[in-house]
Amino acid sequence: MDIEKNIQESYNKKFKSLDKRVSSVMEEIKVDINSLNLNEVKILTNSILEIETKKLKSELDNILLQKEQLELALEKKSAQLQATKYDVFNTLEALVKNEDEQTLSKLHQAKLQSIDLFDLLSDTVESAILTALEKSKDNEASQVIEEMTKELTYETIKEGTLNTIRVRKILSTILHSAISIAEATPNTSEMILEATLRGMRSGLLSSIDRFKQRLAFMPLEAKHILIEDYDTIMEDLNQTDTLFLQVVQTQANESESSTRKILIDLNKKMHHDLEELVHISKETALVMKNKVSDFAKTAVKRADIALNSDTAQEAKRMGAQAWGVAKSALNSLIKK
Repeated sequence: MDIEKNIQESYNKKFKSLDKRVSSVMEEIKVDINSLNLNEVKILTNSILEIETKKLKSELDNILLQKEQLELALEKKSAQLQATKYDVFNTLEALVKNEDEQTLSKLHQAKLQSIDLFDLLSDTVESAILTALEKSKDNEASQVIEEMTKELTYETIKEGTLNTIRVRKILSTILHSAISIAEATPNTSEMILEATLRGMRSGLLSSIDRFKQRLAFMPLEAKHILIEDYDTIMEDLNQTDTLFLQVVQTQANESESSTRKILIDLNKKMHHDLEELVHISKETALVMKNKVSDFAKTAVKRADIALNSDTAQEAKRMGAQAWGVAKSALNSLIKK
């Protein structure tokens, strides 16, 4: 008996009801589902599924194609947007007199806050440190590197979400770039690395403080997101100091021996310097806890609704059915 072929030939999609379509084809091909073995049940179900989902699969394929095209268009437009930003700042910079460093500084500050930094962070850090070493006086270089690292850390983190994976990537990228310059200039390596770490710490602290300030003004929708991501955000906030120290240790492990020693020594010193970071993180966690608690009842109500949804009910059924399959298989093994 060729179940698949029979179903393909006899399935009638003119019936509006799925129940009617399935029952009619079963009658037409004269199949008793209770008498089928596992392989035949699979053929039966796959044949019906293929017919019933054919149109939906086609529509899904079209949507996925549109999604891919949209992603390519977004990437292209994003690159054009970034390029246009550069062109605007380059044009404005050309209008500033070379000796007017104050105006150039203001323009560059505005540029940092307008350009998407993440994709070019590594090159930006290297260029900034090299410029600081070249143009700053010996006693100013450390302060300049610390300040620019703070600014780059803050502005890059500010572009996206405050989560552990993203923050770790940003800090690692900045420190890795600083290490590259430090190893190429051994006489100033310790100064570069210490200034970079202090700037990173200050930038991270400023980012968390900004998040704390924004919590009070978040719209209702964003607060619902906070409720859903509450555990993750709280965990991230409670380990910012550990995250910072881990980034330094990881980069130290991957560096030359002389650089590794400097970073390990600085990492030990940083334990004491991270108290302010720990303090602001705990303050932010407390603010978030208080803010989210106002919406706890709403979240519970939404959860109740979700539990009674069709999707949730189907998930329950699937779970129970999976348990039944496992239990039957176990019973068969025991009988054998």
